[in-house]
Amino acid sequence: MRKLFVLFVSLLLAAVPAGARQSTLLPEPVVAALAQELSGEAAKRNLEQLARHHRMRGSRGFRAAAEHIAAELRAYGLADVKIEQFPADGKIFYGTQRSRPPWDAEFAELWEVRELTPGGWSPVARLASWEAMPVTLAQDSESGEVTADLVDVGAGTAEADYAGKQVRGRLVLTSSQPGEAARLAVEKHGAAGLVSYAQNQRTAWWGEDENLVRWGHLDTFAPTPAFAFMVSLKTARSLQQRLARGGRVILRASVRAGKRAGSYDVLTATIPGSDPRLKEEEIAFSCHLDHQRPGANDNASGSAAILEVARAFSKLVREGRIERPRRTLRFIWPPEIEGTLAYLNARPEVARRIRAVVHMDMVGGGPETKAVFHVTRGPASLPSFVYDVAEHFARFVNEQSARFAGGESVPYSLHSPEGGREPLLAELADFSMGSDHQVYTDASFAVPAIYLNDWPDRYIHTNFDTPANVDPTKLRRAAFIGAASAYFLAGASAEDAPALSRLLRSQALRRAAVTLARRDALPANEAANLTRFRLDYERAVAASAARFLRAPADAEAAGFLERLRALVGEPAAPAPAAGDGLLVFRRNPDLRGPLTPFGYDYFNDKYGEDKASSVRLLSFRGARGSGVEYAYEVLNFADGRRNAQQIRDAVSAVYGPVPLGLVVEYLRALETIGAVDSRQ
Repeated sequence: MRKLFVLFVSLLLAAVPAGARQSTLLPEPVVAALAQELSGEAAKRNLEQLARHHRMRGSRGFRAAAEHIAAELRAYGLADVKIEQFPADGKIFYGTQRSRPPWDAEFAELWEVRELTPGGWSPVARLASWEAMPVTLAQDSESGEVTADLVDVGAGTAEADYAGKQVRGRLVLTSSQPGEAARLAVEKHGAAGLVSYAQNQRTAWWGEDENLVRWGHLDTFAPTPAFAFMVSLKTARSLQQRLARGGRVILRASVRAGKRAGSYDVLTATIPGSDPRLKEEEIAFSCHLDHQRPGANDNASGSAAILEVARAFSKLVREGRIERPRRTLRFIWPPEIEGTLAYLNARPEVARRIRAVVHMDMVGGGPETKAVFHVTRGPASLPSFVYDVAEHFARFVNEQSARFAGGESVPYSLHSPEGGREPLLAELADFSMGSDHQVYTDASFAVPAIYLNDWPDRYIHTNFDTPANVDPTKLRRAAFIGAASAYFLAGASAEDAPALSRLLRSQALRRAAVTLARRDALPANEAANLTRFRLDYERAVAASAARFLRAPADAEAAGFLERLRALVGEPAAPAPAAGDGLLVFRRNPDLRGPLTPFGYDYFNDKYGEDKASSVRLLSFRGARGSGVEYAYEVLNFADGRRNAQQIRDAVSAVYGPVPLGLVVEYLRALETIGAVDSRQ
């Protein structure tokens, strides 16, 4: 025990810098310049402009928002500002993404009416209006005109919900998302349309505010056109009570909306690098510009935050307060996930140049949103020092903001005059899915991505996601973490190797502590598997830094890794693979992107929805992950070198033990649709 303690202390001393050093990986003048220039108020001013638009893919609202950002970028002096267009007609594929035609609406209203005489109607109350609140019309609704009785079908997703009810030609009231209920209500039972009171994502505040109106979606590729209105829980309960008492509710729906062949708009701009060679490499800032109006935190906040970073960098470089970065900085505003997939597949030369991504999706939630800010790592299948750089700057802001909130005088409080003064308390989190970062980190692109995001947020995807609930201080701090991380990466060279090596050693110790705690709860074979995986991961992280910096082999780092191995213990060798475990799987290099893009599921479509529902891995729940997460990493680990047993061991180390049979079953399903191939 004493020997282990001495070893731990020696590792700790090797990881912690000795003597006085700069407070971050960046020189103090650069930190000061970024902290002084970044403005939460400037970011929020642009956010307020974006939140005025209902920003659906390919829509007039999206285009107006993109043009506002483009005008600002030109005024800020950025280079190569352009809105690129990529055809989207429902037939063209961008990797795994079937392009979804743009959708726009011109008019939509839902009224309760009273019958006067046969054929005559008198308005009682307007329940929904596109003009007043666009979120009340579900995305991908098609034109329709009907006056009909309302029928309550509960969830509306099972045949039992329709037993004894006549819904043909009528409007149905459903608690489900419109796309889920429309399959039975419209396609099978002939309902004229839907009225949904689907609640928001489940959090501790779920269902608490009965005035929220949730953003609704119909299936873009549904065989039967339909429309759906979204109403609040308060409105729905009133209607339900009247229907339950035997009353009659007559609604008049009028919709002029629909899809059309068009294009995805993707706005990009750059700050060219200064190094003749390294400027061909890029550090990208990513977000997604689309979402319902107002969509302030989700995701006008990320869109405005990277715009503010662009403004600050351009000004600081122009004024000579910081050096032009060696690598090029690129800024990208696409529709969520599908726009990123279109861009990276259509512009492979850009995808090849991007070395790292700072992705911002929901970075401004104030106290009313109950948001917790996360700085999230990339997947374990893509080890990289990039994530440690982001965590380094997040810890710096956490420490400075906490001391400031406690009454101390600190140089970098990073609060905004119009914003809050509470500490940031950023959570440094392992990989989670749900935004464009998962496109970049998919093994077909293999670009390390830092994900800055708020979760939970009780107003996400509702009419209450307003600018009033966005905090300028939060925007400023998120912008600083992203800007500092990207600026370090854009300028990093072999000269930075010693400081970066010290950081990676301290980070490796933190992860080692987590590994030691996790394996105590595992059987011996799984504990050994976890240990092997984590040691391999740390070697890969160190190697990623050496490649990026073009630095020679670091003998000190190699010695540290050996001492780390001694600390966690030499794991037993794995049992030899047998049977299906010997199969080696390699993903199709021509199929680029994850298999569950946005608004379209490649796996379900190609494999068949009924068959896909029986693939057991997709419904599996491990100690640290869901089936969707297992599936994402299984495909990432299918690199043509690992066999099925090794893939199973890798995802088990990440998310918890999973039976080999479930992994093989999924890989064989992928093979039938051409996503992977196998060999003995």
